[in-house]
Amino acid sequence: MLDIKWIRENPNALVEALKKRSWSQADAQSTVDEIVAGDEARRAHVLKLQQAQERRNAASKEIGKAMAAKDMDLAEKLKAEVGDIKSFIQDGEAEERRLDKALNDALAVIPNLPLDNVPVGKDENDNVELRKVGKVPVPANWTREHFDIGEGLGMMDFECAARLSGSRFTVLRGQLARLERALGQFMLDLHTTEHGYTEVQVPLLVRDDALFGTGNLPKFEEDLFFVPHGDGRLGLIPTSEVPLTNLVREEITAHEKLPLRFTSLTPCFRSEAGSAGRDTRGMLRQHQFYKVEMVSITDADSSIEEHERMTACAEDVLKRLDLPFRTVVLCTGDMGFGARRTHDIEVWLPGQKTYREISSCSVCGDFQARRMNARYKDKDGKGNLFIHTLNGSGVAVGRALIAVMENYQNEDGSITVPDVLRPYMGGLEKIEVR
Repeated sequence: MLDIKWIRENPNALVEALKKRSWSQADAQSTVDEIVAGDEARRAHVLKLQQAQERRNAASKEIGKAMAAKDMDLAEKLKAEVGDIKSFIQDGEAEERRLDKALNDALAVIPNLPLDNVPVGKDENDNVELRKVGKVPVPANWTREHFDIGEGLGMMDFECAARLSGSRFTVLRGQLARLERALGQFMLDLHTTEHGYTEVQVPLLVRDDALFGTGNLPKFEEDLFFVPHGDGRLGLIPTSEVPLTNLVREEITAHEKLPLRFTSLTPCFRSEAGSAGRDTRGMLRQHQFYKVEMVSITDADSSIEEHERMTACAEDVLKRLDLPFRTVVLCTGDMGFGARRTHDIEVWLPGQKTYREISSCSVCGDFQARRMNARYKDKDGKGNLFIHTLNGSGVAVGRALIAVMENYQNEDGSITVPDVLRPYMGGLEKIEVR
C-alpha cells in the first residue's frame, strides 16, 4: 500500500507511475483524484470531530463554573450543548470509520511504484535481458517435451490426475516422483547451508489479513482457493511468500536483527483464472505445485542490494543443475502488483525451443509492510520505520523438474540424473523404464 501522505503531496507523480504500468491517462487521473478527494474529506471530517471534542471539553468546564456561580439557566444551556455535541461525535465517529474504509479500499488496489531504472513497456515483449548463462544446445530430431518423456516412462499420468481432480493436476510415480522430491531437498539444502536462509515450516492455510498483507487480496481473489473455516474462511497459499512475509506482521523488529532471510518448500495452490488456454498440456501451469520460496526482510537502505543477492541465489540453483538460463528485468507493464523491480529467471526448455520463467525475484520496498504494519527500529533506536520486503522463487520445483527432464533427456527416452541430485536419488544415474 502506498503512503497517503506521499500521494497527497505528489498526485501527478502517481498518475505518471500508473501510466507506466499501462493505465490510461483517464483511469489514472480519475483514480488519483478520487483518492485525493477521499483523503481531503476524511481529514476535514476528522478536524470537525477534533473541534467538537475540544468544544465539549470546554463546555463541560463551563458547566462547573456556571453551577458554582448558581447560574442554572446557563448551566442547563451548556448541558444541552454538550448533549448535542456528544450525539454529533457519536455519529461522526461512525462516519470517520466509513471514510477510513473507503480510502483504504481505494488505496488497496493501487499497485506499487516502479523504480526509476525499470524499463517502461507494455508486456513481456518489452522486458530487457540482463544476461545469459550456459550454452543452448541444438535440439536433436528426437528431442521431446516433458509430457511425452514422462508418459513414455510411465511415470507421469495426466489422465489419472484428471479422474481424481480435473484438469491442471499431475500424478507422478516412481523415480520421477523421487526426482521432484530430490530437487526440492537440494534447493533447501543449498539455500540454508550456503546462502544464509533459515528454513521455516509454515501453515498452508492463512487468513484474509495475511493474503491482504502480501497484496493477494483484494485484487487477486479469483486466483485463490478458499476453504470454509468456522464462521469465515481460510485461503490456500498461492506461494509460501504469504506466510513467510507475514512472520513480521504487526511487529517492530530490532535493527540489528536485519536482514531476516527465510526459505520454505511447500505445495502452492493457484486457480490460474487469468491463464485460460495457456499451457493446457503438461505440468507447466498447474493448480497445485511445489516451490522453494525465498523471503528477505531488510531495512530501507539494504533492499536494492538484497535484490541482487536474492537473484544470484536463485541463479545458483540453475548453475548447479547445469541448466541454460537467462535473466531479464521486467518492464513496468509486465511487473507484478506489489513489486518495484522484478528479475525473471527463464530456463531453457529444449522441447519448446524457448526460455520459460522458473523464478521471479522482486523487491517491494515498504509496500507490503504498510499493509502488514511491519516496522523496525532505526539505527539509533529512536524511531520506527516500515521494513522493506523481497520475495523470490528459489526455484519452482515443478518447472525445475520439467527443465531437468528436457535438458537431460536421452534418445532412448531415459533421463540422466544431474550430478548434484544423485546423492538425493540414492546414487541413481539414469531414470529409465525397468
